Amino acid sequence: MSIKKLFDLSGKTALITGGSRGLGLQMAEALGEMGAKVAITARKAAELEEASAHLSSLGIESLTVVNDLQQTDTVKPMVENVLKAFGQIDILVNNAGAAWGSPAEDHPLDAWHKVINLNLTAPFLVSQTVGKLSMIPRKYGKIINIASIAGLVGTEPGFMPTIAYNSSKGGVVNFTRSLGAEWATHNITVNAIAPGVFPSKMSKGMIDRAEQYIMDQTPMKRLGGDEDLKGVTVLLASDASAYMTGQIIAVDGGYCSV
Repeated sequence: MSIKKLFDLSGKTALITGGSRGLGLQMAEALGEMGAKVAITARKAAELEEASAHLSSLGIESLTVVNDLQQTDTVKPMVENVLKAFGQIDILVNNAGAAWGSPAEDHPLDAWHKVINLNLTAPFLVSQTVGKLSMIPRKYGKIINIASIAGLVGTEPGFMPTIAYNSSKGGVVNFTRSLGAEWATHNITVNAIAPGVFPSKMSKGMIDRAEQYIMDQTPMKRLGGDEDLKGVTVLLASDASAYMTGQIIAVDGGYCSV
Protein backbone atom coordinates (compact mmCIF):
# COMPACT_ATOMS: atom_id res chain seq x y z
CA MET A 1 0.00 0.00 0.00
CA SER A 2 1.31 3.46 -0.87
CA ILE A 3 2.14 5.96 1.85
CA LYS A 4 -0.60 8.28 0.57
CA LYS A 5 -3.13 5.46 0.88
CA LEU A 6 -1.98 4.60 4.40
CA PHE A 7 -2.78 8.14 5.57
CA ASP A 8 -5.93 8.60 3.47
CA LEU A 9 -9.14 8.91 5.53
CA SER A 10 -11.60 9.07 2.66
CA GLY A 11 -14.81 7.23 3.53
CA LYS A 12 -14.08 7.39 7.27
CA THR A 13 -16.15 9.13 9.92
CA ALA A 14 -14.66 10.78 12.99
CA LEU A 15 -16.31 11.87 16.24
CA ILE A 16 -14.43 14.57 18.17
CA THR A 17 -15.67 15.55 21.63
CA GLY A 18 -14.95 19.14 22.60
CA GLY A 19 -14.53 19.80 18.89
CA SER A 20 -15.84 23.36 18.66
CA ARG A 21 -12.58 25.20 19.39
CA GLY A 22 -8.93 24.88 20.37
CA LEU A 23 -7.22 21.53 20.05
CA GLY A 24 -10.48 19.76 19.17
CA LEU A 25 -11.12 21.99 16.19
CA GLN A 26 -7.49 21.71 15.10
CA MET A 27 -7.82 17.92 15.04
CA ALA A 28 -11.19 18.11 13.24
CA GLU A 29 -9.52 20.21 10.55
CA ALA A 30 -6.75 17.65 10.14
CA LEU A 31 -9.05 14.64 9.90
CA GLY A 32 -11.39 16.45 7.52
CA GLU A 33 -8.56 17.57 5.26
CA MET A 34 -7.51 13.93 4.90
CA GLY A 35 -11.00 13.00 3.72
CA ALA A 36 -12.97 12.09 6.84
CA LYS A 37 -16.45 13.32 7.66
CA VAL A 38 -16.37 14.84 11.13
CA ALA A 39 -18.92 15.03 13.91
CA ILE A 40 -18.07 17.55 16.62
CA THR A 41 -19.72 17.83 20.01
CA ALA A 42 -19.65 20.53 22.67
CA ARG A 43 -21.94 22.20 25.19
CA LYS A 44 -22.44 25.53 23.40
CA ALA A 45 -24.53 25.58 20.22
CA ALA A 46 -23.17 28.94 19.05
CA GLU A 47 -19.56 27.74 19.21
CA LEU A 48 -20.49 24.57 17.33
CA GLU A 49 -22.21 26.57 14.60
CA GLU A 50 -19.15 28.78 14.22
CA ALA A 51 -16.87 25.74 14.06
CA SER A 52 -19.11 24.03 11.51
CA ALA A 53 -19.06 27.13 9.29
CA HIS A 54 -15.26 27.20 9.55
CA LEU A 55 -14.98 23.52 8.59
CA SER A 56 -17.41 24.03 5.71
CA SER A 57 -15.22 26.87 4.40
CA LEU A 58 -12.41 24.32 4.19
CA GLY A 59 -14.58 21.89 2.24
CA ILE A 60 -15.05 19.54 5.21
CA GLU A 61 -18.40 17.83 5.77
CA SER A 62 -19.38 18.12 9.41
CA LEU A 63 -22.16 17.36 11.85
CA THR A 64 -22.67 19.19 15.15
CA VAL A 65 -24.23 17.69 18.25
CA VAL A 66 -24.85 19.79 21.34
CA ASN A 67 -23.94 17.62 24.29
CA ASP A 68 -22.83 17.97 27.91
CA LEU A 69 -20.64 14.99 28.80
CA GLN A 70 -21.11 15.74 32.49
CA GLN A 71 -24.61 14.31 31.95
CA THR A 72 -23.77 10.65 31.47
CA ASP A 73 -27.23 9.70 30.23
CA THR A 74 -26.69 11.89 27.15
CA VAL A 75 -23.76 9.84 25.83
CA LYS A 76 -25.73 7.09 24.10
CA PRO A 77 -28.20 9.46 22.38
CA MET A 78 -25.28 11.59 21.17
CA VAL A 79 -23.52 8.58 19.66
CA GLU A 80 -26.79 7.36 18.13
CA ASN A 81 -27.30 10.77 16.49
CA VAL A 82 -23.89 10.52 14.84
CA LEU A 83 -24.55 6.97 13.68
CA LYS A 84 -27.94 7.96 12.30
CA ALA A 85 -26.33 10.70 10.22
CA PHE A 86 -23.12 8.98 9.15
CA GLY A 87 -23.82 5.24 9.56
CA GLN A 88 -20.60 4.42 11.36
CA ILE A 89 -17.85 5.86 13.55
CA ASP A 90 -14.35 4.83 12.50
CA ILE A 91 -12.38 7.34 14.53
CA LEU A 92 -13.09 8.62 18.04
CA VAL A 93 -11.16 11.52 19.55
CA ASN A 94 -11.84 11.90 23.28
CA ASN A 95 -10.82 15.53 23.63
CA ALA A 96 -13.35 17.30 25.88
CA GLY A 97 -11.82 18.30 29.18
CA ALA A 98 -11.74 20.65 32.13
CA ALA A 99 -9.25 21.87 34.73
CA TRP A 100 -9.46 23.39 38.19
CA GLY A 101 -6.68 25.28 39.93
CA SER A 102 -6.49 24.87 43.70
CA PRO A 103 -4.04 23.69 46.35
CA ALA A 104 -4.76 20.06 47.20
CA GLU A 105 -5.67 20.85 50.80
CA ASP A 106 -8.39 23.27 49.67
CA HIS A 107 -9.58 21.57 46.47
CA PRO A 108 -13.42 21.50 46.45
CA LEU A 109 -14.87 18.01 46.21
CA ASP A 110 -17.48 19.05 43.64
CA ALA A 111 -14.70 20.45 41.45
CA TRP A 112 -12.77 17.17 41.81
CA HIS A 113 -15.82 15.24 40.63
CA LYS A 114 -16.38 17.63 37.72
CA VAL A 115 -12.82 17.24 36.43
CA ILE A 116 -12.67 13.46 36.91
CA ASN A 117 -16.10 12.98 35.34
CA LEU A 118 -15.30 14.96 32.21
CA ASN A 119 -11.65 14.02 31.75
CA LEU A 120 -11.76 10.32 32.66
CA THR A 121 -15.29 8.97 33.07
CA ALA A 122 -16.59 10.55 29.85
CA PRO A 123 -13.84 9.05 27.63
CA PHE A 124 -14.62 5.66 29.16
CA LEU A 125 -18.36 5.99 28.51
CA VAL A 126 -18.00 7.41 25.00
CA SER A 127 -15.46 4.74 24.06
CA GLN A 128 -17.64 2.01 25.53
CA THR A 129 -20.71 3.23 23.62
CA VAL A 130 -18.94 3.78 20.31
CA GLY A 131 -17.24 0.41 20.72
CA LYS A 132 -20.49 -1.44 21.33
CA LEU A 133 -22.56 0.31 18.67
CA SER A 134 -20.05 0.64 15.84
CA MET A 135 -16.43 -0.43 16.24
CA ILE A 136 -16.66 -3.90 17.81
CA PRO A 137 -19.40 -5.16 15.45
CA ARG A 138 -17.39 -3.92 12.46
CA LYS A 139 -14.03 -5.10 13.84
CA TYR A 140 -12.43 -1.76 13.14
CA GLY A 141 -11.75 1.43 15.04
CA LYS A 142 -9.26 4.12 15.96
CA ILE A 143 -9.57 5.72 19.38
CA ILE A 144 -7.41 8.73 20.24
CA ASN A 145 -7.48 9.96 23.83
CA ILE A 146 -6.18 13.39 24.72
CA ALA A 147 -4.02 13.03 27.81
CA SER A 148 -1.49 15.69 28.85
CA ILE A 149 2.09 16.02 29.95
CA ALA A 150 0.47 16.81 33.32
CA GLY A 151 -0.49 13.14 33.45
CA LEU A 152 3.14 12.18 32.94
CA VAL A 153 5.01 14.58 35.22
CA GLY A 154 2.52 15.95 37.79
CA THR A 155 2.53 19.48 39.19
CA GLU A 156 5.83 21.34 38.93
CA PRO A 157 7.18 24.42 40.74
CA GLY A 158 5.74 27.63 39.37
CA PHE A 159 2.70 25.93 37.86
CA MET A 160 -0.82 26.44 39.11
CA PRO A 161 -1.69 23.44 41.36
CA THR A 162 -4.17 21.27 39.44
CA ILE A 163 -4.23 17.94 41.27
CA ALA A 164 -7.60 16.78 39.90
CA TYR A 165 -6.55 17.55 36.32
CA ASN A 166 -3.18 15.85 36.71
CA SER A 167 -4.80 12.81 38.31
CA SER A 168 -7.44 12.55 35.60
CA LYS A 169 -4.86 12.75 32.82
CA GLY A 170 -2.71 10.13 34.54
CA GLY A 171 -5.85 7.99 34.52
CA VAL A 172 -6.27 8.63 30.79
CA VAL A 173 -2.74 7.33 30.23
CA ASN A 174 -3.45 3.96 31.86
CA PHE A 175 -7.00 3.83 30.47
CA THR A 176 -5.38 4.07 27.03
CA ARG A 177 -2.93 1.26 27.75
CA SER A 178 -5.58 -0.99 29.27
CA LEU A 179 -8.22 -0.49 26.57
CA GLY A 180 -5.62 -0.79 23.85
CA ALA A 181 -4.61 -4.21 25.12
CA GLU A 182 -8.20 -5.37 25.68
CA TRP A 183 -9.64 -4.27 22.35
CA ALA A 184 -6.70 -5.32 20.18
CA THR A 185 -8.62 -8.54 19.47
CA HIS A 186 -11.35 -6.40 17.87
CA ASN A 187 -8.86 -4.65 15.54
CA ILE A 188 -9.41 -1.41 17.47
CA THR A 189 -6.33 0.65 18.25
CA VAL A 190 -6.33 2.93 21.29
CA ASN A 191 -3.59 5.53 21.62
CA ALA A 192 -3.17 8.88 23.34
CA ILE A 193 -1.64 12.24 22.62
CA ALA A 194 -0.12 14.07 25.58
CA PRO A 195 0.05 17.74 24.56
CA GLY A 196 2.38 20.15 26.22
CA VAL A 197 1.29 23.74 26.78
CA PHE A 198 -0.91 25.09 23.98
CA PRO A 199 -2.61 28.49 24.27
CA SER A 200 -6.30 27.93 25.02
CA LYS A 201 -9.09 29.17 27.22
CA MET A 202 -8.27 26.39 29.71
CA SER A 203 -4.51 27.05 29.81
CA LYS A 204 -4.62 30.86 29.92
CA GLY A 205 -4.27 31.12 33.70
CA MET A 206 -1.31 28.76 33.77
CA ILE A 207 0.44 30.58 30.91
CA ASP A 208 -0.13 33.96 32.55
CA ARG A 209 1.36 32.62 35.78
CA ALA A 210 4.26 30.52 34.52
CA GLU A 211 5.06 31.36 30.88
CA GLN A 212 8.73 32.09 31.53
CA TYR A 213 9.17 28.85 33.50
CA ILE A 214 7.49 26.91 30.68
CA MET A 215 9.79 28.49 28.10
CA ASP A 216 12.85 27.80 30.23
CA GLN A 217 11.88 24.11 30.53
CA THR A 218 10.94 23.63 26.87
CA PRO A 219 13.90 22.89 24.57
CA MET A 220 12.06 24.32 21.54
CA LYS A 221 11.38 27.57 23.48
CA ARG A 222 7.80 28.00 22.31
CA LEU A 223 4.24 26.98 23.07
CA GLY A 224 2.24 24.58 20.93
CA GLY A 225 0.75 26.04 17.76
CA ASP A 226 -2.23 25.70 15.46
CA GLU A 227 -0.61 22.97 13.35
CA ASP A 228 1.26 20.98 15.96
CA LEU A 229 -1.32 18.25 16.70
CA LYS A 230 -2.43 17.69 13.13
CA GLY A 231 0.23 15.26 11.97
CA VAL A 232 0.12 12.95 14.98
CA THR A 233 -3.69 12.97 14.93
CA VAL A 234 -3.77 11.83 11.31
CA LEU A 235 -1.14 9.19 12.06
CA LEU A 236 -3.16 7.68 14.92
CA ALA A 237 -6.44 7.90 12.98
CA SER A 238 -5.10 6.23 9.86
CA ASP A 239 -3.91 2.80 8.78
CA ALA A 240 -0.35 4.10 9.07
CA SER A 241 -0.61 3.29 12.79
CA ALA A 242 -2.15 -0.16 12.34
CA TYR A 243 0.51 -1.80 14.54
CA MET A 244 0.40 0.82 17.30
CA THR A 245 -1.86 0.54 20.31
CA GLY A 246 -1.69 1.55 23.97
CA GLN A 247 0.90 4.21 23.19
CA ILE A 248 1.24 7.72 24.64
CA ILE A 249 2.85 10.31 22.38
CA ALA A 250 3.98 13.59 23.95
CA VAL A 251 3.71 16.65 21.70
CA ASP A 252 5.45 19.14 23.96
CA GLY A 253 8.47 20.73 22.32
CA GLY A 254 10.72 18.40 24.28
CA TYR A 255 9.39 19.39 27.72
CA CYS A 256 9.25 15.82 29.06
CA SER A 257 12.74 15.13 27.73
CA VAL A 258 14.42 17.58 30.10
